[in-house]
Amino acid sequence: MAVFVLDRRGKPLMPCTEKRARLLLARGRARVHRVMPFVIRLTDRKADACSFQPLRVKLDPGSRVTGIALVREADDGIAVLNLFELVHRGRQISEALTARRAFRRRRRGANLRYRAPRFLNRSKPEGWLAPSLMHRVHTTMAWVNRIRRLAPVAALSSELIRFDMQALENPEVSGVGYQQGTLAGYEVREYLLEKWNRTCIYCDATDRPLQVEHLTARARNGSNRIGNLGLACGGCNQEKGSLNVREYVKDPKRLARILAAASRPLKDAAAVNATRRALADALRATGLPLELASGGRTKFNRVTHGIPKTHALDAVCAGCVNAVRDWQRPSLTIAATGRGSYQRTRLTRYGFPRGYLMRQKQVQGFQTGDHVRADVPHGKRAGVHTGRVAVRATGSFNIQTATAVVQGISHRHCTLIQRGDGYAYLQPKDSFRQEDAGDGRASHAALSLPGMNPGFLAQSDDFEIDFQGI
Repeated sequence: MAVFVLDRRGKPLMPCTEKRARLLLARGRARVHRVMPFVIRLTDRKADACSFQPLRVKLDPGSRVTGIALVREADDGIAVLNLFELVHRGRQISEALTARRAFRRRRRGANLRYRAPRFLNRSKPEGWLAPSLMHRVHTTMAWVNRIRRLAPVAALSSELIRFDMQALENPEVSGVGYQQGTLAGYEVREYLLEKWNRTCIYCDATDRPLQVEHLTARARNGSNRIGNLGLACGGCNQEKGSLNVREYVKDPKRLARILAAASRPLKDAAAVNATRRALADALRATGLPLELASGGRTKFNRVTHGIPKTHALDAVCAGCVNAVRDWQRPSLTIAATGRGSYQRTRLTRYGFPRGYLMRQKQVQGFQTGDHVRADVPHGKRAGVHTGRVAVRATGSFNIQTATAVVQGISHRHCTLIQRGDGYAYLQPKDSFRQEDAGDGRASHAALSLPGMNPGFLAQSDDFEIDFQGI
């Protein structure tokens, strides 16, 4: 991954390679500004006389995960600099609002039995979206603006709609014409490929052409509704014939999984459709040139250039793409966690309050969500633990590492790496890799910074960094 670079006044410069960042830090010409994503700040340069190459931020909006890519544009194509996958928490917000509404109704019903109903005294503004949907727009725009503060971004690209191939064939198509065109059902097939992860629901095959399968066969009055459709390879489709899915599938676990996935509502598709216009308006409000494209164009670019399907690489392929270089990069996963909760009590299994949560956010200088490193010298938890911390009033913390939760870590053993910002980061294992060895493969190595003063230390499976300060 490319390393973000700021000048001595905090203005963004062109990102550099890991090797160059290592040299700048080792020679004392830069210091660490931020750990996740990794940012350095120069101590001897200003951005006044610098010329920048055109950079573009590309987006692939999704219901659960939004792909973000920072690319450098050139005459012969684009070069990928950084890849991100932003994990939303819209479902958690919806569930929290539902629980809060239930508590409020129970409280009012228990204490104010004869209170007059008041459910029509609040009007919603034009273009209002539910908080769980607006969260997707806000978090995406937050990271677009953050990348703009870390790199000289000159343009934006985003996927606006999925597929409207019939409109390309016939611009006058409307109404029932969408059901009778030459490409009728294309939207359904593409949605089924996404829903079933491009695998046969009966044998899990992925390396062969897949056919649309009726779970309840048409010969038994099965409908064409999306809940009755699946994907099957040619062999499984022929073998099943007119049997019902309950008759054909003998494994009860597989059958339960198929039926559960088939009855899954179209919430994800509805969420993307509801927020796409709001996101496009927010991107236009930045004042940067905005390129909007369809999902069909994204898939065409991805298949043409032989790029595998991930959320971040879909963002790379959004819009007009002539050629792509350096796309074999790891992507940084960013999970939205929020900054806490207004809830002041825990609840019993029946929904009644139990105890009270502490009111102060910080304990011994640490706050829930901070990224820390704990060096435990002895005991059952002896070792080095790095991750997000959950504070307790007693000073005994929990640390969420990449593999498990380590409980009962004293605050005396903890060292702050980075303050919590409402997001959790999962650094890919092959980040901070050495330059290409010449055979197309990047070798892993620890990022050692000789000559630097010891400070904060961030450690993962593949690299180790001594930070002078954040």
